[in-house]
Amino acid sequence: MDHPGDLSELAALIAAGRVRAGDIRAVIGKTEGNGGLNDFTRGYFTQSLMLLLASQMGETPAELAARIPCVLSGGTEGALSPHYMVFSVSDDPAPGQRGLALGTAFSPVTPARDIGRAAQIRAVVAAVQAAVAGAGIARVEDVALVQVKAPAPPVPDPAARSTDAKVLMTLSRAAAAVGVGVALGDIPADKATEAALLSDFSLFSSRVSISSGIEVTCNEVVVFGRASGWAEGITAGVAPMTDLLDLAGVQAAFAAAPGEVLGVIAKGEPDRSGAIRGHRHTMLGDTDLDAQRHLRGALGAIVAAVAGDGRVFVSGGAEHQGPPGGGLVCVFARRRDTA
Repeated sequence: MDHPGDLSELAALIAAGRVRAGDIRAVIGKTEGNGGLNDFTRGYFTQSLMLLLASQMGETPAELAARIPCVLSGGTEGALSPHYMVFSVSDDPAPGQRGLALGTAFSPVTPARDIGRAAQIRAVVAAVQAAVAGAGIARVEDVALVQVKAPAPPVPDPAARSTDAKVLMTLSRAAAAVGVGVALGDIPADKATEAALLSDFSLFSSRVSISSGIEVTCNEVVVFGRASGWAEGITAGVAPMTDLLDLAGVQAAFAAAPGEVLGVIAKGEPDRSGAIRGHRHTMLGDTDLDAQRHLRGALGAIVAAVAGDGRVFVSGGAEHQGPPGGGLVCVFARRRDTA
């Protein structure tokens, strides 16, 4: 992207017939905003995307936004490059094949009073289950990654769990992550309580990536996994990161998806202990730069160096997403022997 509303590359692909607008099922991308509550680059991109697709499909932007997840993370610090990944699915059957499957679902609108509460956890569990079923994924063990965009209201309801909008943004990520973990069987359902959010970090899934923002009002879910009837050739390799310096974890994700890299998603967080491998870090105490901006710049450089490309989706705020103080990496790739 040349700017947060730049859809020229996708428009060119549609005009050339390389992508059919009606086949687009989800978009995941990085915009160059601050990644915070007042990051309006995400909404600007979403509006631009839906206007483009509406011009091609004869539907209103609101109708399209209600069924095509647009998962955006703000902040392209350091080596990161603003970009977006377009996931499209043709209706051509692939009998006898088993490939990368994609399913999407939306929860009901989540009001501020439900964010960070059991109601949001339950809503995400149901949405993930619907997306898994829609993709035809027979076993949750076959799910590679679940990406969610969770809501974060700019003006909290007095009945909300916190009156601090930034805290609600964090709680929303945490509740969505725990909900995904329950749906995948990575987190015991009886442990998924409101009290456990942002408290019991032994509860996590290494197959979940969550972003939150004011541009959505519900939990938008995208599920990737393996299922029959999907074309072979595209794979998703996922690996946890034990800490911010876990280069081996990053390399493991790339090794699990050999071939032409199509996209990369990474989640990480500053270690809450204030140290990495026994040595103090200053990310959490910097009053000039938000800790997540430090995180995106550092993790982005590591992942981009392995990818050889700055177009990697790196998002902070990895609460209950991968090991505490670490995170996860997912690599999408196409085998070189396929078209």
